[in-house]
Amino acid sequence: MNPRYLLDTNVISHIMQGRDTKLLTRLAKLQVGQAVISSVTLAEIEYGIQRRSQSVKLRHALDQVLLHMDVLPWDTPAAMSYGELCHLLETQGINLSDFDMMIAAHAVAAKITLVSRDKAFMHIPKQRLKVEIW
Repeated sequence: MNPRYLLDTNVISHIMQGRDTKLLTRLAKLQVGQAVISSVTLAEIEYGIQRRSQSVKLRHALDQVLLHMDVLPWDTPAAMSYGELCHLLETQGINLSDFDMMIAAHAVAAKITLVSRDKAFMHIPKQRLKVEIW
């Protein structure tokens, strides 16, 4: 099955916490393979785990997430999309973090909807990036 949603780092973090029943219920309604994460998100989460004292608990939570979701590798189309999006936003005087830009570019290149709770993605034109706030 082709993925429909690329889950942003903040959404994965909420899933790992396991307290957002509305989010967990929505995910449970999806067929296997419809929600994925970017390898960039995995890197960002891994960095966060390494910085925390509760790393064993967080590692277990991440492992549980990864049992149910595939990780899309960062690839050439994502890199090309990144360059395009960065240039587009730069000409408009808009700056997003490198991680956010890479995740957005990955969603654009894969032609799937980015699921986030970060309103910064709303700066990217809707005809380029489809975003849903869950």
